[in-house]
Amino acid sequence: MKQSIEAELQYCPECMDEYRAEITTCAACNIPLISGRKMLEARQNPAGEQAERNMVISPDDELVSIRKGPLVQMKDFQVMLKREGIPSIAVSEDSNCGQGSCGTNMFVRIRKSDLQDVVAILERDHVRSTGLEDHDLSTAGAVIDTAADQATCPACGYSFSTTEASCPDCGLCFA
Repeated sequence: MKQSIEAELQYCPECMDEYRAEITTCAACNIPLISGRKMLEARQNPAGEQAERNMVISPDDELVSIRKGPLVQMKDFQVMLKREGIPSIAVSEDSNCGQGSCGTNMFVRIRKSDLQDVVAILERDHVRSTGLEDHDLSTAGAVIDTAADQATCPACGYSFSTTEASCPDCGLCFA
């Protein structure tokens, strides 16, 4: 789900927390905030940010593991990241099964500063690979308020009476 950015507010470039305009430092990350206006500009011109990104990971970069799996899958994942302009490294898992038949599990690591971009890439890939791009996801975050007379099903968007324990349209159970 894409976060709504408001130009007059402040945002943390690491954790994406939102702050009032007068706040200057992220409480969680302890780094300077950037304006919503700058965030919107960066979203409108992702190619400019990508062109400036260094594709070489240095020993000084703070890394985070983003995915774990068999070597072949992790290499494919790295190819996808590289196409998107994100550098990564694959490192072997410290403990293998020791039997020789398990195969090698690898961790793909990226710079912590690239994390938000990778999350956006993974979200787009998930939507594409699951076929969700053809579906209306506007009600996906809906919460059923049993005190209200009517509710909207988060799965299909059908409106129904809260006296029913499941959605009459898709059958999603709320009991």
